[in-house]
Amino acid sequence: MRPEVLDNALPLQVISCPADATAWTKARIAAGRRVAFVPTMGALHEGHLALVRRALSLADEVVVSIFVNPTQFGPSEDFSRYPRTFQRDIELLSAQGAAMVFAPSADDMYAERFSTSISPPAVAAPLEGLFRPGHFSGVCTVVLKLFQIVPAQVAVFGQKDFQQARVIQDMVADLNLDITIDVLATVRESDGLAMSSRNRYLSPTDRKRALGLSTALNRVFELHQNGKSDAASLEQEMRQVLEQTPVDSIDYAGIVDPVTLLSLQSPLPPAARSTATDQLAGIKPVAVALIAAHISGTRLIDNRLLFASE
Repeated sequence: MRPEVLDNALPLQVISCPADATAWTKARIAAGRRVAFVPTMGALHEGHLALVRRALSLADEVVVSIFVNPTQFGPSEDFSRYPRTFQRDIELLSAQGAAMVFAPSADDMYAERFSTSISPPAVAAPLEGLFRPGHFSGVCTVVLKLFQIVPAQVAVFGQKDFQQARVIQDMVADLNLDITIDVLATVRESDGLAMSSRNRYLSPTDRKRALGLSTALNRVFELHQNGKSDAASLEQEMRQVLEQTPVDSIDYAGIVDPVTLLSLQSPLPPAARSTATDQLAGIKPVAVALIAAHISGTRLIDNRLLFASE
């Protein structure tokens, strides 16, 4: 079903037709404007708005897509109940200064005989790839289509979906796409919970349990700061915190190479004595700790970067 297109008296345009979105973007670029793109599935929160603000700092015009992509959800996942708050999303984006919202229907994105899909790069195989088969093929396919429809110069993604950001970076490099990928640090609630549209599924009790993810990641960060370097031991520490929370189940709690996302076997380099924030750009991490866990039917993910002293 196509989202309702609101009154264009708002200081942004809402476009559902892919050809119109492409024409809009190309016209801005032809006029010498730099365009940034923020792909979303809607149900916007402060984390998404931070991506928009980052995009505004990188470009003259910002396009945000709102599309709950069916091809990245598995048969037992939450596609049908994924929160949809379109009118509120438009109001938030208008207030932030976005110039255009691309809000297609599924039929706009996937025509009747659509049959093409993208085989994702190698970094898609571990972690999420093991627990959500087909997910990253759906992500890569829709993101590549979005990049074709909105041919912006830069796209902004969140580090909270660390593996997704790495998958998109590698897809862009492998296919020689003419777009820069910018990754913004995870935005958190005041108590440390990573912002997520799925947080609204959580009851007050479950939300407290969800803090186990950031607590476990902070524990690993502190242990690395204090000289602990064995990845297997750090992973065990994460699991212990999660089990004490308790979460219902753990898909993974791993320490991996930040480029390949493969498990680290050798000791980590000594930690940097700094308060470096979680950020994929700038200082390069030596490892990343990632968690996926379930709480009362809600699957949550989070991560934290580990930095070396040199």
